[in-house]
Amino acid sequence: MSDFIIKTQGVCRSFTSGQTVVRALHEVSIEVPRGKLTILRGRSGSGKTTLMNLLGALDKPDSGSIFYDDADIAGLSAPDCDELRRLQMGFVFQSVALIGLMSALENVEFAMRVAGVPAGERAARAQEYLAFVGLQKRLHHRPSELSGGEQQRVAIARAIAHHPKLLFADEPTAELDTHMGLQIVKVFRDLVAHQGLTVIMTTHDPNMVELADVVYTLEDGEVVPQG
Repeated sequence: MSDFIIKTQGVCRSFTSGQTVVRALHEVSIEVPRGKLTILRGRSGSGKTTLMNLLGALDKPDSGSIFYDDADIAGLSAPDCDELRRLQMGFVFQSVALIGLMSALENVEFAMRVAGVPAGERAARAQEYLAFVGLQKRLHHRPSELSGGEQQRVAIARAIAHHPKLLFADEPTAELDTHMGLQIVKVFRDLVAHQGLTVIMTTHDPNMVELADVVYTLEDGEVVPQG
């Protein structure tokens, strides 16, 4: 097994908008080390979210290869992609998408049920991960009773409770102030340090980049050399 959980080679992705072909990614080759926090940075439209969707098997490249645990996943069938995401990946998005009628605990338990975690393990594991993100006193609060930062931490607990190898976080701090955003990234750093999780995060905020182990900068769909 290599030191890199994901590698891409010459990945290209384009989209059609009316009569126009938009080149989202062109010849992107990156390596994501295991057990580290890797940040994909860039302005809106730089291609970072498109790249994350490809890495997370949510989309397929037009050309190029994407190796996950040394196996090329670019050609996987839709059911195999679903299975890969369900068992080995977790996702946190800018919009936390918590279920409003469920408490924090119930939101995390529900995600584990979808992932196939045995019923007898769900409650204890949900409490464990909500405590890990600092919400042990907010277990029974619904999303409307939580701050934006607390909602995002519930989303993180939900994304990791089924023990994925890899966590994707797409602009998770975009709707938070800098202080709260740094707290969220500290949770990612703790996951890397104490659980050996690999985290891939997109951002355009320079304040967050300093906390990363590895940074890739995208401009106009290409990875640019670090200065």
